[in-house]
Amino acid sequence: MSARSPLEVSAPVVAGGHSPAELAPLDPTAERAVHRGRPYAWARRMKLAWAGVAILAVVAVLAVAAPLIAPYDPAAVSLADRLKPPGTPGHLLGTDPLGQDVLTRVIYGARISLVVGFVVVAISGALGITLGLLAGFYGSLADDLIMRVAEIQLAFPNIILYVAVMAVLGPGLDKVIIVMGIVGWVIYSRIERGMVLATKEREYVQAARALGAPNSRLILRHILPNTLGPITVVASFALATTIITEASLSFLGLGVPPSVPSWGNMLASGRNYLQSGWWVATFPGIAITLTVIAINLIGDWLRDELDPMLRSQE
Repeated sequence: MSARSPLEVSAPVVAGGHSPAELAPLDPTAERAVHRGRPYAWARRMKLAWAGVAILAVVAVLAVAAPLIAPYDPAAVSLADRLKPPGTPGHLLGTDPLGQDVLTRVIYGARISLVVGFVVVAISGALGITLGLLAGFYGSLADDLIMRVAEIQLAFPNIILYVAVMAVLGPGLDKVIIVMGIVGWVIYSRIERGMVLATKEREYVQAARALGAPNSRLILRHILPNTLGPITVVASFALATTIITEASLSFLGLGVPPSVPSWGNMLASGRNYLQSGWWVATFPGIAITLTVIAINLIGDWLRDELDPMLRSQE
């Protein structure tokens, strides 16, 4: 038998191919530092998330209580008061080219943005999740048909589809919601399909199938609840995108009618008065920016909380 080297004697190998040094517990000081850093990282994310919640809550309260909070009728016109600057008595944010109070129209504009955002996300999410479930669970012809339609739609930028359809149908709040809700299903269906393909092979799904559970129970009880985490994150970011898209369509004259107070319409009416009446477009622009930032902060927090890979790295 050949003699073993001192190195081999001093570093024995245990089961699994690891030396005792590799299996030794983490240094207590380093372990405490790791655990001490986790609450700070969580608290830092929570601060930003709560800031987003606070901003979005203020916007929601303004939208719901607009008739009680707004100082004027949003449709009231007073040409004698046109383009009054911010700080004018009775007009905190000034007036627009028609003498309408900017603060009032910003408050009422929150209604349009939130209604369009949440309803469109609900329609797109319901349609996309349903189609994604069918494609991922049944596969075969259903999967091929749904995914080919999704790929065809992805070949066209959404804004082009919105403009083309709205140019044919004409402006209108209900038309904006229906068109955006139908067009936005693709991202939900693709993500849901991928999640279903992975989830339906899990042991608990296979066990339920072996016990004779019908497909409807497998989908609604065992698969769908375990795929909603990523969908929730996608929906939060889609909400911000929807608000921007609605404002863009209204700015182009293809969204809600000009008589309806919306942030996009206010941007459109103020674009020709950027020098003489900068406030007409500035304040609705700020409202859009703050709302989108708030939603994105909440979406970032949801992504971190629902992603186990990110949590394990803290």
